Parts: sequence; C-alpha cells; structure tokens
Amino acid sequence: MKRVLCLTLALLSFIPAVLRAQEPAAPQEGLNTVMQKASYIIGRQFGADIKSNLPNVDVKALLEGINEAIEGKPSQLTEEQIQATRVELQKVMIAEQMKMAEADKKKGLDFLAENAKKPNVKTTKSGLQYIVEKEGTGAMPKETDDVVCHYKGELIDGTVFDSSYERGEPARFPVNGVIQGWQEALQLMKQGAKWKLFIPSELAYGERGNPAIPPNSVLVFDIELLEVLPPAANK
Repeated sequence: MKRVLCLTLALLSFIPAVLRAQEPAAPQEGLNTVMQKASYIIGRQFGADIKSNLPNVDVKALLEGINEAIEGKPSQLTEEQIQATRVELQKVMIAEQMKMAEADKKKGLDFLAENAKKPNVKTTKSGLQYIVEKEGTGAMPKETDDVVCHYKGELIDGTVFDSSYERGEPARFPVNGVIQGWQEALQLMKQGAKWKLFIPSELAYGERGNPAIPPNSVLVFDIELLEVLPPAANK
C-alpha cells in the first residue's frame, strides 16, 4: 500500500508538468498527443503497481473511482465507510502476507530436507548446512574478530539480493555483527576457505525478513574468507 501511495503522489506531481507541456491540439484517436501518451504512461505505471500490491483489485470499481474523482463527482462512500474499508483491507493484506510467509517457510524446510541428503552437504546441530568448496590454511576467526570476505547471497529460487562481487570489492565486518548462520560458519572456517552456506530462516532474518528478503526465507551464500583480523588490528 505504501508503494501505491508513493506512486500516486509521484504521478500527481508529474501531471501539472505534463499539462503545461501539452500541445494545443484537438483530441485524436490513439496515442498521438503528448497528453494522450502521458496519460497512457501514468495508467500503465499505476496499473502495474496496483497489480503487484493488490492483485485482486476490482478494475471496474477502480476506474469508476478514478473517473468520479477526475470529474469532481461526490464519493459514493461516506468518510466512515472509507475508513472502515481501509481497516478491513489492512486485515486482509496482513492475513495474505502471513499465508505467504507460511508457504515460504514450508518451501524452505522442504528445500533443506532435500539438500541435506546430498553427499557433500554437512549439517551442524543448529541446522546450518554447508559445502566446503575450498579448504583454508590460515587462522580461524573468533567471535570478536573482524573478517574480510567476498560473498554472494541468494534466495532458494536463485534471486541474488546482495553481492560483494557485483560491487567489485570484498566487505569487512565484525564476526559478531552478522546473522547467526554467518557467525557460526565463519568460526568454523579457516582463512582462504570458500564455502557454500544454506542458512535456515531462524539463523537468518526469521519471520521479520527485511526489504530484500521475504519472511521465513532460507538463504544461500557463497563465501570466501579472505582475511582474519584479530582484535588488536581493529583498534
């Protein structure tokens, strides 16, 4: 809903500029004038955003509301009805989000169960799964150390949500400043190692998720432990 509101405000700020730039031509069929093209663009953008946030929208009622607002007609609903509908819609959307979160949780558990059967996958007591792609030979980091790593993070469908490789430089951070699954894995690795991690949601972002990661998501990481920096090096 926030995205819909933000887009609506952005479009409202865009319309006056379009109106000032409109050519003084008579209405034509198709998308010929600046205003026709601008109106079409606004409709496409607004429609796409509505579809992604409210896929079951009643298009007829939506268009009716838009037309009435543009024509200056009074609302068919009272202010009390509008407020009540907003409350009910919020409940529906929260319920839908919870349903999706539960589906993602089951999908993640099924993925981990199948992944654990692979001969090269190791599983710790916490449920963290990993594959050793390259053994390291250097120091093993402690919880209080800093580390320098190259990494790529994905959802189980292959969607990349973060990558130091794409940024072109490794990242430095304290071991105790990252998600639990990372903390556990890093303290099992040696400098120079490269592992692939499969992190259960409860060792990652859990039910809350974050802007790039849906709730209850299992995360897949490729990690290269490039350097271990002892506490003395951090001062």
